[in-house]
Amino acid sequence: MPANAQLPGSLQSPRCCQPSSARQGPKQLASAGPPKIPKSSWGPGEIENKSDSNQADFMLTDLIIDDCFCASRKLDAVATEAKFKQDLGFRMLTCGRTDLVKQAISLLGPDGINSMSEQGMTPLMYACVRGDEAMVQMLLDAGADLNAEVVNTPHKYPSVHPETRHWTALTFAVLHGHIPVVQLLLDAGAKVEGSLEHGEENYSETPLQLAAAAGNFELVSLLLERGADPMIGTMYRNGISMTPQGDMNSFSQAAAHGHRNVFRKLLAQPEKEKSDILSLEEILAEGTDLADNTPAPLCASRNSKARLKALKEAMYHSAEHGYVDVTIDIRSIGVPWTLHTWLESLRIAFQQHRRPLIQCLLKEFKSIQEEEYTEELITQGLPLMIEILKASKNEVISQQLAVIFTHCYGPYPIPKLTEIKRKQTSRLDPHFLNNKEMSDVTFLVEGRPFYAHRVLLFTASPRFKALLSNKPPSDSTFIEISYVKYPIFQLIMQYLYCGGSESLLIKNNEVMELLSAAKFFQLEALQRHCEIICAKSINTENCVDIYNHAKVTQYYCSYIFIGASIHAQPQQKMFLDRCQFLGVTELASFCEGYFLKNMMVLIENEAFKQLVYDKNGDSPGQNVLQDLQRTLATRIQSIHLSSSKGSIV
Repeated sequence: MPANAQLPGSLQSPRCCQPSSARQGPKQLASAGPPKIPKSSWGPGEIENKSDSNQADFMLTDLIIDDCFCASRKLDAVATEAKFKQDLGFRMLTCGRTDLVKQAISLLGPDGINSMSEQGMTPLMYACVRGDEAMVQMLLDAGADLNAEVVNTPHKYPSVHPETRHWTALTFAVLHGHIPVVQLLLDAGAKVEGSLEHGEENYSETPLQLAAAAGNFELVSLLLERGADPMIGTMYRNGISMTPQGDMNSFSQAAAHGHRNVFRKLLAQPEKEKSDILSLEEILAEGTDLADNTPAPLCASRNSKARLKALKEAMYHSAEHGYVDVTIDIRSIGVPWTLHTWLESLRIAFQQHRRPLIQCLLKEFKSIQEEEYTEELITQGLPLMIEILKASKNEVISQQLAVIFTHCYGPYPIPKLTEIKRKQTSRLDPHFLNNKEMSDVTFLVEGRPFYAHRVLLFTASPRFKALLSNKPPSDSTFIEISYVKYPIFQLIMQYLYCGGSESLLIKNNEVMELLSAAKFFQLEALQRHCEIICAKSINTENCVDIYNHAKVTQYYCSYIFIGASIHAQPQQKMFLDRCQFLGVTELASFCEGYFLKNMMVLIENEAFKQLVYDKNGDSPGQNVLQDLQRTLATRIQSIHLSSSKGSIV
């Protein structure tokens, strides 16, 4: 096999090697054999028809492809002669002439029929690569070693391809799919596991691994029939672990390449019984008493655990490479989901627009252990599920996603809103409320005057201070307040004059307007009091209205028109422009928690569905799904991922 021969990409996980367009399948290993002898002459017409530049390159290429010739220049005359003889012997065997076997063997050197080429391969290996059944039989009859391995001594055989180290003739025959040759080798006594010795770690691919990666059902069946073990995987390749998720046994090879029928065949193979003797590591892992004389159940347990581990690994690779049908097959036999395999499967099903499969996967979410919840659920899972909810109007899928969101939100109560202690400000006797006597400022609300006192309002909030700061006491004009109803403004003043909310009698139909007014006038304690009233009265019928009001309050200020002399002040106009960015975020967050906790019921509510699926860019509901995602991410972080595990909600 030439030193520059490309090896099959199937030996590794497909995503771990080159792009799919450049991957090489198992049958694409270059035809093995010693390099061809350079052509000694060309016909005059062939040479003359080539351009001068191309002619030089063409002849140079033919002259340098003979690795053996180049290497021989470094040897003495005797060694060079032996090399040329060996090379000639290999070429005689490669030509397929069975009548030249004896003559070729005499040229190969002291090792005879088992001599190795520069690539560490025997004549039998080359014959297996070509699928030359007659030559294989002749070589076997001549005493060729069935189980000779490609050597692992690069200093002696510098052209050995790293991927072929420890491969046997059977490995090459399987790689190229030559079933009759494989049958012949096995009948002659070739080891079905290749170079692997019993009880040792495997450092190269077994024939079954290669057949499973290639998806050759007939070869897989034959090897299993002859006792090949699908549980064997490659521990290391050139000193590096094959994969972070496992050892890429035959189950994983078939799953990673999407060979569903091969995987099922492997799955149907009965488990091999292991020895009853436990290693110290296994004893410690099982917590077994040394005096225990019941090894049989432990043996069964060991087999089951090893098989489960192998199937989990296969499930990971099938999901990672997009073969969701194989993943579902593995799940159907009881292998538990991991969060990663579930998310990858859901992503592929969504990309392929497979609605029934999406429904099946969403139904399976609750089977994932909460110990599996990681940052991946927040960074990958929630955006994916929100995207599915936005894209799908299917009621079943929406209901299933609602169940998942509620499940992730957890059983803990929604974080409560607490009262804010009011800052100490100037106070007046309630007797002075809307009392014309001694008042020094007058508001005009809905065309009706409301009398107040500067000394109280100036320290009540920054907003009142701004309203009064540019209006001298001598100015007798009104401060007109538009878009605030008189009863609401009266409640605001009552709150200020009485020094708190205890004496306020707020009707249900007034609380929303009072909340907006409190927000506008920057009365935080009153605003929070209104938010708490809303939170206590929230239900499935009014939750959307409360949420919308909490979100649109941030726009409320931009619509409030303050007239008279105040309207003409640039400072006031700038102040009002800034207020449009304010919002009742705490109440909105509470509503989002309520949505998530009760989403199974709300998803059938028309008002809620309109809020979620609203496409109007001017609507406050345009980002509701993003807000829900953010709230749920915070909740998952506090319940499942923080060190407190649920104590912080």
